[in-house]
Amino acid sequence: MSVHGWIVLDKPLGLGSTQGVAAVKRVLRQGGHGKAKVGHGGTLDPLATGVLPIALGEATKLAGRMLDATKTYEFTVQFGRQTDTLDLEGKVIATSACQPGFGPLETVLEQQFLGQIEQVPPSYSAIKIDGARAYDRARAGERVEMAPRTVTIHGWEYIAEGFVDGSMEGEQYATLRVTVSKGTYIRSLARDIAFALGTVGHVTMLRRTQAGPFGLAQAISLDKLEAIANGARLENVILPLEAGLVDIPALDLDPDQARAVRQGRVLMGLPQSDGLWLARSGSVPVALVDLADGALRVERGFNFPDVAE
Repeated sequence: MSVHGWIVLDKPLGLGSTQGVAAVKRVLRQGGHGKAKVGHGGTLDPLATGVLPIALGEATKLAGRMLDATKTYEFTVQFGRQTDTLDLEGKVIATSACQPGFGPLETVLEQQFLGQIEQVPPSYSAIKIDGARAYDRARAGERVEMAPRTVTIHGWEYIAEGFVDGSMEGEQYATLRVTVSKGTYIRSLARDIAFALGTVGHVTMLRRTQAGPFGLAQAISLDKLEAIANGARLENVILPLEAGLVDIPALDLDPDQARAVRQGRVLMGLPQSDGLWLARSGSVPVALVDLADGALRVERGFNFPDVAE
């Protein structure tokens, strides 16, 4: 039996995104669900936790949309030390006695880190440079020059602020919630906030709480995922393909229209407004389609049997 939809994993500390995908493949196989095409909708570092959308079957055709989706993170930046990886994993490469205070932090975020900003990704990242991952080059001792990119910061919230050792003489930290566009590196954001405050810093905690339409409320633990291998019902953890398209309106097709769309033909004279639609036949997804001036064109077709035919 084919498996299609989403499993949203609350990725634990130390597990890589690729390992998360491998775990889903394994538990499906061990649970008697056979082989399934599986992919993830946005990499999370092993030292990060939280929402990792994993697409199965026909939902893998939407993984690219998930990579492009807006995401929300909670993270802690600790001031006074910078590491080469910009997180707890690396070695300290710079220190500063300057602790910025909490008022300046709020001002800097509002004045310099809202809307479109230029950001240089970490040298320890999966970006490819001349065919090799940046982190591989950095670990080999190469000097890695990363090109800046434009990203968008949609909004900030403050969660906690304080001093690491509890006294007012130790290193300061701030835990923040930020909503960002695709391609934003939180480790670079923490580095640049520290620089803007006249000090250095690194990330000590990173958790993704939202990825596109998926949040922590829909995420399952690794233990709950593992239960599928021991006979737990897959229906208890899998979300339908449409769960990744909650922001896309549905367009209901009659059987003749559904057949034409499956064949890739252009439908003309439709009254719906321009834009992206989820075309469906009854409850069966047929295609992600684009409507322009009454003409429907297929953006991405889905291979589901139509129970209505």
